[in-house]
Parts: sequence; structure tokens; C-alpha cells
Amino acid sequence: MSDWKNRTKLVHGGIRRSQYNEVSEAIFLTQGFVYENAEQAEARFIESGPDEFIYARYGNPTVSMFEQRIALLEGGEDAFAAASGMAAVNGALMSLVQAGDHVVSAKALFGSCLHILENILMKLGVEVTFVDGPNLDEWRAAVRENTKICFFESMSNPTLEVIDIAGVSEIAHSVGATVVVDNVFSTPVFSNAIAQGADVVVYSATKHIDGQGRALGGVIIGKQEYIRGPLETYMKHTGGSLSPFNAWVMLKGLETIDLRVRAQAESAQKIAETLEGHPALLRTLYPGLKTHAQNALVQTQLDGHGGTVLSLDIKGGKDAAFKFLNALQIPVISNNLGDAKSIATHPATTTHQRLSDEQKDDLGITPGLVRFSIGLEDADDLVNDALAALEASQS
Repeated sequence: MSDWKNRTKLVHGGIRRSQYNEVSEAIFLTQGFVYENAEQAEARFIESGPDEFIYARYGNPTVSMFEQRIALLEGGEDAFAAASGMAAVNGALMSLVQAGDHVVSAKALFGSCLHILENILMKLGVEVTFVDGPNLDEWRAAVRENTKICFFESMSNPTLEVIDIAGVSEIAHSVGATVVVDNVFSTPVFSNAIAQGADVVVYSATKHIDGQGRALGGVIIGKQEYIRGPLETYMKHTGGSLSPFNAWVMLKGLETIDLRVRAQAESAQKIAETLEGHPALLRTLYPGLKTHAQNALVQTQLDGHGGTVLSLDIKGGKDAAFKFLNALQIPVISNNLGDAKSIATHPATTTHQRLSDEQKDDLGITPGLVRFSIGLEDADDLVNDALAALEASQS
């Protein structure tokens, strides 16, 4: 399977069939499993084989299919499926540190990720240093002998900074630190984070992997020794495992993710190029634009693809941004991304509202910033809708 092209892996990877030889993957909707005898139960609790299961919180055949498929796509040895993207982030971080350890993190993060670092890890005696993610000199200055994790979003939310995975990995590995990358915005279609040096890759499967707004899920990918060692131990005892039904939804999402994400990114590029320089905009943020600060890195790290999300900084602040959002006819106002439907979000009052004004200013999350996740609608329809909404924003 490792020699297959990605689209083939996404359709056939990890499949296990029951005695009925079904075409579509089966949902094993069960919380427990029956043993033939007491001796078998005892043996399984000592050590379970790859097709042996104990309890759904520990593992399940449908969940295992999803884990194997995403690991095959990522080039990782193994994966653990989590109940949500934040369960995955929390598990990846908590399973690697203890009191007295040090973590270096990019400061541009989703609000819940910041909460884990600032309000959970620090309370447990883990020191956290925040740096400007794209600035490798700040990473070099921040790491030390007791640094256990370097953590960052490979493409930040919502200002779309792109961080050099290979560059940060080299710095982290020089002190023996583990590189944990939240890869949601880069997507598993365009990014090869493990090949570029990352040790652990985390996804909110709720986003592009499902891609149709149906279910929550997350996944952590890395070396088998870590996944089936400290991570699995932490996850199964704290209850952050993915349900079998949601795993089945994610499996079906993986079958079409390559087609969907490529179409969405193509539309995002067209929309960004059309809207850049519009008189109603202070900034058009999209990594695929030549004017983007990390566009050269995008060419090598993401093979030139800017992703499915762009952000628009609208003149007139919050009032103008709200006028823009309320005038849109096609995109829905929500706080998800990576969906088949285009979604518009006002980060300052929703996903990042808990940040102080000083933090928002430091991260470039202005009152006029709108995050625009591009769906599968016709790109020309989205352009025309955005142009009309921009006109309305200035009235």
C-alpha cells in the first residue's frame, strides 16, 4: 500500500472486511467485545493483537480502519483517533510533558490551544515560551535543554502565517524536543509534515477530513512507539477516543478529500487574486498570493498550494465586517472551516474573542478581519457575492 498514489490510499487504505465481504466499510457500533473463554480475556488484557479488541474506548475495528488510512496518507507509522480536534491537541501535548518541562510554541494559535498552554500546562508546572512562529531566530533563542515540545500551527488561524516545518524541526531536534504540528489549515492533501521533520501531526478531522459538517473528530499521527505507548495510555484512560460512527463518517470523508480540497484551494486562489487590492480592503491574506510574506515557503512546503481559507481585513472595522457578513448570500456565518459550504467567520468576536485586545493586536486579528473558508460552490458565484458584500460593507 505504501507504493500507492494518495487517491488510491484514500479509498482502499486500512480496509478490513467482515465475513460478509461488504463493499463499504462496516460500522462496528459496539462498546465491548465478547471473549470465547476466560483465558482469552486474560490474555487480551495482557496484550491485544492488531485485530483484537477489548472496549471501544481502547479501540474498535471501524476506528482502526480510519487510523490506518490516515497514517498511510501521512506517511506515519500509526495514528490514534480522538473525539475532537481539541482532544487530539490536548492528548498530544499532555502525553509528552510533566512538571518541570519546557514547551516552545508559536503565539499565533486557535483560542482553545492557547487555553491548554496558558491555563492547563502552566498550572501543572510546565513552562511555556511563546515565539513569533515564522521567525526561526526566535525559535533558536527559545529552546533549551529541558524543552520537550515545539508546537505550532503549520498555517495559523486566522491570519494564515506559514511556519517552516523543516526549519523548526531542525532547531527542536538539536535539543531533543518533539515537534508537534497542528496541520489543519495546510490539510493532509497538500502537506507532508512528517517527511519535512515533524514528529507528531494533529488534525481536527471535523474540518477537511469530514468536510461536510457532520461530525466531530480528531487524530494524532506519529511513530508507533509513541502512539501505542504514552499517547494511547493517556487517551484511553482520560476518555478522548473517537466513536465508531464518527470514525465511519471520517473514513467516507477521506475517500473524497483529495478531490474536495484541490477544488476548494483552486477557488480560494481565484477569489483571493480577484479581491486583492479592492478599495474596501486593508489586506487580503492568502498564502497562495505572491504578496504573502511566506509565499516562497508555500512553494516548497505546500507545493505552491495556498489552502482553502483566506482572510479579508475590511475597512471600517467591526461595523463594516458585520455589514459584509450580513450581506453575503452564499456563504453561511459559522465558526467551522474546511466544509463543502463556504463559511464566513468574524474571529475577533467568535473563535478568538477570549483574547485580550493587546493579544489580538499582536496577532493581527483586527476588528475588520473576516475569515473566509471556501467551499465547493462555483468560484465565480462566490466572487460576485463577495464583491457585492464588500460594496455593502462601505455603505
